Amino acid sequence: MADITDIKSILYTEKTISLQENGVIVVQTSPRMTKNGLKEVFKEYFGVTPKNVNSLRQDGKVKRFRGRAGQRADFKKFYVTLPDGAQIANLSA
Repeated sequence: MADITDIKSILYTEKTISLQENGVIVVQTSPRMTKNGLKEVFKEYFGVTPKNVNSLRQDGKVKRFRGRAGQRADFKKFYVTLPDGAQIANLSA
């Protein structure tokens, strides 16, 4: 079952801020989160039923730190389209 703790962050970049003006929020989550699970979290915690949810899975990059190879964590990114006029109270840019 999905939980609010699976949501890592709401992404704020130039692209995502322009999407927010059109009612689309970009959320970074753990890789185990599903579309239906994210919809449940939005209904339960934010009181908004998303109109549409698109997802993509991102593998962590291999990076070097002090000469040793390491890997960043894998994550999922969701593009959540809100109904017209709906806003999330906890959202601050």
